Amino acid sequence: MPSELSATALEDLRTLLRFDTTNPPGNEGPAAAFVAARLADAGLEPVTLESDGRPNVVARVAGDGSGGGPLLLAGHLDVVPVDRDQWDHDPFGAEIHDGYLFGRGAIDMKYMVVHCMTAISELARTGKRPTRDVIFAAVSDEEEGCRHGSRFLVEQHPDLVRADYMLGEFGGFSLDVKGVRYYPIQVAEKGACQFRLTATGAPGHGSVPHDDNALVKLAGAIHALGKTRLPMHRCRAVEAFLVAMAAAQAAPDRWVLPLLANPALAPLILDKLVADRGLAATLAANLSNTVSPTGATAGKKINVIPGQASALFDGRLLPGQTAASFLAEVRAVIGDGFEVEVINEFEGRENTQVAGDPLYEAICANVKRTDPSGVPIPYMITGFTDAQYFGRLGARCFGYAPVRYPVEDQIRFNTLVHGHNERIHVDGFRWGVDAFVDLVLGFVGVK
Repeated sequence: MPSELSATALEDLRTLLRFDTTNPPGNEGPAAAFVAARLADAGLEPVTLESDGRPNVVARVAGDGSGGGPLLLAGHLDVVPVDRDQWDHDPFGAEIHDGYLFGRGAIDMKYMVVHCMTAISELARTGKRPTRDVIFAAVSDEEEGCRHGSRFLVEQHPDLVRADYMLGEFGGFSLDVKGVRYYPIQVAEKGACQFRLTATGAPGHGSVPHDDNALVKLAGAIHALGKTRLPMHRCRAVEAFLVAMAAAQAAPDRWVLPLLANPALAPLILDKLVADRGLAATLAANLSNTVSPTGATAGKKINVIPGQASALFDGRLLPGQTAASFLAEVRAVIGDGFEVEVINEFEGRENTQVAGDPLYEAICANVKRTDPSGVPIPYMITGFTDAQYFGRLGARCFGYAPVRYPVEDQIRFNTLVHGHNERIHVDGFRWGVDAFVDLVLGFVGVK
């Protein structure tokens, strides 16, 4: 049965969801103040550090150092925008319907903020000294690239967040596949190369079409990139994921899944053998760099052919790939004749050799202890997280924010992230709070 601690955590999550922290602009101030107040209630001494008015809350419980360097718990307070008319319930109302709590940020990632806040508060209340420091950072601006959040803390206040280990998003969610319940543990994440592509041509009157129309050129590039699968590359974390998933499956999936790691066979398997097209798209994104058009601008008048047209693209890079190698793949698809302006770039991150790692093994044990039928597996997320920056201070970063969904509801966790009707299962969240507190207190020797 869920604990009373998790009941309090649920109310904390509902409060956080009612703060509209849509980024841009963020407006994380009221949410950060609430987090700081709840930490203070537990006897902690949180500090708030602002970057251009964007707050970050950091708190610490000092350990004796016998277990090693600090453990950092991290979550972000900002959320992505919503299309309100596409939601069945108020995205900032924190309403509960049919066992689910609805709200922007319910999954990405205010529930992890509450996990972390609950764990460090419970640690403080025990009055026991842990074997290592435990730090909690509730940060701003992750959804727009971390400049005012984790990046700011790492660059301007590194001693406050330097750690041996970090726990953050994404991982720990239940993933039911053909009768097996997996719990992915994030051990890697993609990098990014986000860019603007510009085509130029001859302006003219809209009544006289010609073959040097910048918008037509750009449309061709958008279509080509939107329909082309970029070359596949081997990635240790993805291969480990496929092998671990296959080990719990029956034939023929046990044999086929590991073959996805072979670039020569993967396209055939994805296109012909994976009936679930959503799953095929997710698997494909784990096997190659990806690029998605996300916006376009051209023209000022309906009767004027524009001389220039631009589009925004969100490129994501596998660990080991660079912006230069990625852009070479893009140019191989669209050809020359376009101006490319890189807006944001950084390489992916991957933990190597996780087997035997103390925190990874503790997470696996936590899965088996809290859900004996669960199967922990290593996992790479196709996006990026605050680990991109906290990891630069030397932390080994893992994504583990446990939450469980009823298999009969057929919820696919990834579709809830940034989606309409983002929601978390109430009982699954409460189970996850208890599991996370159990992990943290056990890892730092306070159990």
